[in-house]
This record gives sequence, structure tokens and C-alpha cells, in this order.
Amino acid sequence: MASLKLRSRTDGAAIPLDDADRRLLNLMQGSFPIVPRPYARVAELGGFTEEETMTRVRHLLEQRIVRQVTPIFDTRALGYSSMLVAAKVDPEHPHRAAQVINAHPGVSHNYLRNHELNLWFTIATEPDSRLGLEGTLEVLAREAGAESVRQLPTLKLFKIRMDLEMEGDTQTLAQAAEVKEPVELDPQPYDELDITVIRALQGDMPVLPEPYAEAAAAVGMPQERFLDHLAGMQERGLLRRVAAILYHRRAGFSANGMGVWQVPDEQILDIGRRMAAVRGISHCYQRPTYADWPYSVFTMAHGRSKEECDAILDAIAEQTGITERATLYSSTEFKKIRLLYFTDEFTAWEREHTAA
Repeated sequence: MASLKLRSRTDGAAIPLDDADRRLLNLMQGSFPIVPRPYARVAELGGFTEEETMTRVRHLLEQRIVRQVTPIFDTRALGYSSMLVAAKVDPEHPHRAAQVINAHPGVSHNYLRNHELNLWFTIATEPDSRLGLEGTLEVLAREAGAESVRQLPTLKLFKIRMDLEMEGDTQTLAQAAEVKEPVELDPQPYDELDITVIRALQGDMPVLPEPYAEAAAAVGMPQERFLDHLAGMQERGLLRRVAAILYHRRAGFSANGMGVWQVPDEQILDIGRRMAAVRGISHCYQRPTYADWPYSVFTMAHGRSKEECDAILDAIAEQTGITERATLYSSTEFKKIRLLYFTDEFTAWEREHTAA
């Protein structure tokens, strides 16, 4: 492996964290269980008491290092249509276009990136959307004054798991872990009870000894039955996990680089799996190519600096032998939220914009 640059966690807007905080953040991102007292379970794994665990999590929330503790539902499994979109908007006033696009409730991420296609956002529409994804994008492109819009739907999903490695160094981030098969993308069956559970639980969960209890009561279920139902939703692919979502910069990860790769068609399955296995990669997809866009595999690298992101992507190039790539860095984060499902906001937006 090429020599990797090591960076301090104290760079930029990062907030100083002790070893216990870093250990706890790793656990909260990856091991928050669906049990009556999840903080007690996390405490056991981390060597804390339950009360100390909750006190630390509350402090991390107050310091805006933890954004929220929340369930993460699967957009495609729920039948929502979603897509990554790259738009070319006025480079002198990109915030004007971003404001229009951000107003759609299905836009969860929106970034200004260093490319001619300068506004990159993810968007989802509900299963019964009257406009659908295509119609919604037409409205947004027109209202935002976009000169061009590039649709980049997911053809194959190799990885989607946003864990920031809080204890390891650059070498750790650049190492490959277990290689897994691509993720199933087809919508899964669900019923009104599933929708009721999602509406009750989604959003910020309280930092209490029994954080699932309030949602269970709202649904009218005993907590044990509610947790069994959640576990069943996880088995069916509707719920990916429950986890802490971090403010990247505050947690020390000040850079994210979208590495896009020219991978020969016959190698995409193998190479995508190997790229997805790298610890510092949170998202890995196959997306369509165009005459002026030859990049078929997208990888999102997160680091404590641009140099660390480059080191992760350089290591991938060395490990895979794929060297034709471009790296797009975000200069402005216009929006980053956790999508809320089955709300009235989607219908209201469509009503307003189809009337217009």
C-alpha cells in the first residue's frame, strides 16, 4: 500500500473528544440494539454504566457532535423512487437554486461540488406520487433555473452504511474489511401497521433508559411486541438499523470526496464489491455512464482532511488496479437530513407545484 498521510482529529471545526467518547460513538453508530434498554447494552460493550452512557450521549447531542439517534429505514424497500441528481446551476448564485431544490421534502442531501455539474442532490418521491420522480425533477429543474440535469439512478448498490471510524487512523480507513454481495433493491411488502410504526418512531429518539417505549405506547403496543415487530421489519429489509448519526465536521471528519471510477463493464461486479469493503467508504454504487461521463462506480470517502480522503481513494486504486477516476469534493452543504416517510409534506408540495 502506498504511504498514507495521517491527520489529526483536531483539524478544522472538530470538537476535542476523549477515548471514551470515540469508543462510544463507534458503538452508537453500529451497535445500538433493538431491546428494551439499549443504552444498558451499549454500556456493557463500552465498559460504561448505563447512566454514564446516556449522560455522554446527551452531551454529544448538546455539542452537536451527534446529530440524532434514529431508526434508518430503507427507502427503496418502502417503494419510494430515489435518485442521485447532478445539476448545472448558476455558479455565481448556486444558493438560489439550492433553496428551490431543498424545499422538496424528499431531498435529503444537497451539496455544491467542484465540477461543471455543480449541484448534487438526492431525491425521493412517494410510491403514490402523482408527478413521480421524472415529473418532480422537471418541476425542480425549471424552478431552479438549472441549465442541465444529469440523472444518476442506482443500477447496483454495493454499500450504504455511514459509520465514521472514530478510533482508527488513516491506515484503518484505507483497509478492506469483509467483501459482501450487492444489496437487494426491490420494494418489499408492508402494511398499515408498518406505516404506523414508522410514523411513531422516525425522527429523533429520546435519550432515556427505554427510548422505544414512547413510540410503542403511541402505536398502542406493549413494548416487547413493538420491539419484536421492529426486529421483523429489519428481517424484511424495511428497517436497516437504529444508530447515531453524526455531524461529520464536528466529529472531526471535515472532508468527503466522491470518487468516481471508470470500471470496465465486465469488472463492475468484482470491483464494486472490493471498493465497498474499504472501511473509509460509506456508499458504493454502480450508476449509468454517458458520452461525457464515463464513470460507472461511485464511492464516497470520508476523512479528517482532503488528504486523508485522497489517501483512501489512492489505496483503492492500488488495491484494484483501477486508476481512471475523478474526485469531486463538496464545498458547501446546503441540506442534510434523515428522510421522513409517509408524511403530508409530499402531497402538499405536489399540490402546490402542480397547481402552479
